[in-house]
Amino acid sequence: MKKTLLLAGTAVLMAGLVSCGGGKKADSTEAEATDEGVAETATATPEYTLLNLPLVDLSEFPKDADGWITLFDGKTFNGWRGYDREDVPAAWMIDDSAIHIKGSGGGEAGAKDGGDLIFAHKFRNYEFEFEWKVAKGSNSGVLYMIQEVKDEHSYISAPEYQVLDNENHPDAKLGVDGNRQSASLYDMIPAKPQNAKAIGEWNKGKILSYKGTIVHYQNGEPVVEYHLWTKEWTDMLQASKFSQQEWPLAFELLNNCGGDNKEGFIGFQDHGDDVWFRNIRIKISD
Repeated sequence: MKKTLLLAGTAVLMAGLVSCGGGKKADSTEAEATDEGVAETATATPEYTLLNLPLVDLSEFPKDADGWITLFDGKTFNGWRGYDREDVPAAWMIDDSAIHIKGSGGGEAGAKDGGDLIFAHKFRNYEFEFEWKVAKGSNSGVLYMIQEVKDEHSYISAPEYQVLDNENHPDAKLGVDGNRQSASLYDMIPAKPQNAKAIGEWNKGKILSYKGTIVHYQNGEPVVEYHLWTKEWTDMLQASKFSQQEWPLAFELLNNCGGDNKEGFIGFQDHGDDVWFRNIRIKISD
C-alpha cells in the first residue's frame, strides 16, 4: 500500500510500504500471523493521500479556571473549516448561537456547498463536550481521531458518535442491537441505556479519549466504552461495514486510528439533514 502526504499543496511520497499507524504493510501476497499464530492472507489496501492543511493555535482560544477550552464562541467559525478544504462550506451556518448544518436532502455531503466540518487542531487525550439536537428524521455524527484523506469522507478514518432521530430515521432500526442509534459507536457498539431526548430538544454529549480508552456519554450517563489499538477493536471492525474484506481502505485507517501520532481532528458530519451543535468545549488530558 502506498501512502502520499500533501504538504502545503505539494505531494510528498512517504518512503516504503507503511500503514497509517506506522507499521509495515503487507501486500496481497504476503501472509500475516494472527494473535493465535494462524497465518492469513492480507487484503491489498488502495492507495490514499493524507493532507497537511494549516492548524490553529489552541492557546488563542479562551480557557477557564478548570482547564476547559471553548472551541465555538457562538458567533463565528473561528478555528473551524471544512474537511479537505481551508474554508467553511456554505451549508454550515450559525443559528441562535449554535452551529447548524442546513439540511439539503441530498444525503452525505449532498448540498451544493456542503461537506463535513472540523476544528482545525489535532487532539489525543481529552474530554470533549457538546450539545446537539436534530430535526425530524435527521442523521449526523461527531467524528474523532479524523485523518484528512484526500477525496474521502471524514468517517473513512474516524470512529463516530452517532447523532440521530431514533424515532423517525430508518438507520435506528438497521445495524445490530441498536448500534446505529444516537451516541452509539456507529455500526459497532449500541449506546446503553438509550436515553436520547425527543426531536427539537437539546442533548448533552461527551467523548472521553485517554490512551486508547474511549467512552461515549449521553445526557450525563456513560453509554459506550471500548479500547482502540487492541484485538477487540480489530475484531469489531471486522464484524462491521468497515471490515477488511468489504472496505479495505476504511479498515486500514480505522485499525490504525489516529495515525502515527495517535491523534486527530474532531468534526461534525454533513449527512444532508438539519442538525445543531452548541456549547462545544474540550479539556486536554496530556
